[in-house]
Amino acid sequence: MFQRLISILSFVFSMYFAYKYRYRVINAVLGRRMLRKIAVMLAMQIPFIRDKVLGSVLQFNRPQQNM
Repeated sequence: MFQRLISILSFVFSMYFAYKYRYRVINAVLGRRMLRKIAVMLAMQIPFIRDKVLGSVLQFNRPQQNM
């Protein structure tokens, strides 16, 4: 019981500090070349982000698909 309480408190404190220092955490993660490449690859798989980035770079808007 006590071990579980310590685990929950540790998780809550770590989430608090991760949120409080989120920009430092993001900068530390994206400062690594391989992690930055993975983050960009994952972001470019999301259609909204891909359209925004490529649209601003190439001045190209992808036609909307009608459902």
